[in-house]
Amino acid sequence: MLKFTPILLAILYALAMYRFSAWRTARELDERSTELADPRLKALTDRMAAALDLPRIRVHVYEIDPVNGLAAPDGRIFITRGFFRKYQNGEVSGEELASVIAHELGHVALGHSRRRMIDFSGQNALRTALAMILSRFLPGIGVWIANMLTTLLAARLSRADEYEADEYAAALLVKAGIGVAPQKSLFRKLEDLTRSRAGAVPAWLMSHPKTEERIAALEKLEAKWAAVPQR
Repeated sequence: MLKFTPILLAILYALAMYRFSAWRTARELDERSTELADPRLKALTDRMAAALDLPRIRVHVYEIDPVNGLAAPDGRIFITRGFFRKYQNGEVSGEELASVIAHELGHVALGHSRRRMIDFSGQNALRTALAMILSRFLPGIGVWIANMLTTLLAARLSRADEYEADEYAAALLVKAGIGVAPQKSLFRKLEDLTRSRAGAVPAWLMSHPKTEERIAALEKLEAKWAAVPQR
């Protein structure tokens, strides 16, 4: 029984972390966000809502400076104040920001948001269990190996989710009459907008795919759609 103790403790830790993370995330978003009210963006989100047979799509502004969009585990869609400011300054078009909203809708529709919360808790549990087990055989470096393995796993899972959400967004944007071009043009801007240096980091260590790989995936998708006979 004792040899299973680290695993049992890790499972209990994962459950506790999931509940605490969900509560903390919801509280943070409630306290630091307001519903987006912009006529030009609403016209675009209304077109996407019609494509999805929804009465409306609610978007909230999360009051932080980093440029980002996110989908909460409860299904709400957020863009950051920093991202909205880029739109207000003309650095990002309404259609480009709509592609971000479509992408986050993809995370919600495909169940990524809730799963990511569960995965995060599970990865913390796995990291704890691995560290406890490996440290018995590899004192001093067991914790480092556990951290590296779980980080690589998290990055791989996240990249797969991003490709799926990109594909969902592309289909929605086409159906809404907005098209895929704003999605691709935004990808080309993202590294400068977020002040990242994605090209300096190996793709397999990144939580998001490389820009050129995301654009290539979209172009492959467009070619596939173009090859389908029109009715």
